Amino acid sequence: MLEVEGLHSFYGDAHVLHGASLTLPEGEVLALLGRNGMGKTTLIRSIMGLRPPAVRQGSIRWKGEELLGLPAHEIARRRVGIVPQGRRLFPSLTVLEHLTTLKPARATGGWTVAKAFEFFPRLAERKANRGHELSGGERQMLAIARALMTDPALLLMDEPTEGLAPVMVQQVERIVLELRRAGLTILLVEQNLYSALALADRVSILETGRVVHEAAASEAGHDHATLTRFLGVH
Repeated sequence: MLEVEGLHSFYGDAHVLHGASLTLPEGEVLALLGRNGMGKTTLIRSIMGLRPPAVRQGSIRWKGEELLGLPAHEIARRRVGIVPQGRRLFPSLTVLEHLTTLKPARATGGWTVAKAFEFFPRLAERKANRGHELSGGERQMLAIARALMTDPALLLMDEPTEGLAPVMVQQVERIVLELRRAGLTILLVEQNLYSALALADRVSILETGRVVHEAAASEAGHDHATLTRFLGVH
């Protein structure tokens, strides 16, 4: 289980998270919703140990172990992976090079290059293409595949459908659903409300750095008053 309690995170003097708390049971998908600037990416970065922000108070526990204070590479070794906002690929590296920087091509067990190409057949077709030669959807697939090469048990996904055409949004949704069925625990930051509700078991809404509402995804979609109040959805 992921347990975030009383998290206060800062960018310099800017206080972004004001005691944010949430829990995510293993094997579930939790969608973190909120308007722009409410602290969603800050929460993802705080969990992953990325700097900035600076976390000055709170607790982040994964499977009972405190992660707060650990560097990002140590958190990754505890099987926490991240698909960052904006994909963050290397323009000059090929698809294959992106995947083999984390695991040798001949590796066996867990997520391998062969398994990634089986899961993402489009990437197999484009394995010799460089990052800057891929479409937006292909870049997002590669960002997900790269994160999976660390064999995560917890996957943090920050805006995976951002900027994608509707057909590619559907493909990303299919990928997340397959990972969910495989038992992966996923914390999903998503601006697309309908995608979030379709993919998640539960939703948490972040408002000015605090979690102000939690509900089952099946219930949240019918709570129009809450969606309007915190997300501006009519």
